[in-house]
Amino acid sequence: MTSGLRGRIPTEVMEVGTAPTTLPDDIDLLVVGGPTHAFGMSRASTRKSALDQADNGVVSKGEGVREWLTVLRIRRPIAAAAFDTRVRTLLAGSAAKGVHKALRRHRMVLIAPPMGFYVTATKGPLDEAEVSRAIEWGRSLAETASTV
Repeated sequence: MTSGLRGRIPTEVMEVGTAPTTLPDDIDLLVVGGPTHAFGMSRASTRKSALDQADNGVVSKGEGVREWLTVLRIRRPIAAAAFDTRVRTLLAGSAAKGVHKALRRHRMVLIAPPMGFYVTATKGPLDEAEVSRAIEWGRSLAETASTV
């Protein structure tokens, strides 16, 4: 996805634990995503379970997207989109739907429906067939954001 954004708009990727809780004024597009845990956004208990299962640790060891969205402050509405990663199962759920709702509560300008991308296993990586779909989604977000 980020390679679909880069080259079209300035792009910075950061782990939620390092993300500012008040968004800078120069952000024109905010894309928020994370793994689907127990049918939705991760919680402290599901992140602990993920850490216990991971061989090399997990990216976010502290607070997750759910907690960050609770304390997020914005000065003006900006274009936004939500995504998640999930394992292919009949009952996967969607973290992206929860993120999308939280962004709406913050009065963001939602430019796309929530998007899910499949990973090959709990520990990843992104399913090979999903890579091009993620890149294209990033391109479409960049194009749409430039018109908002």
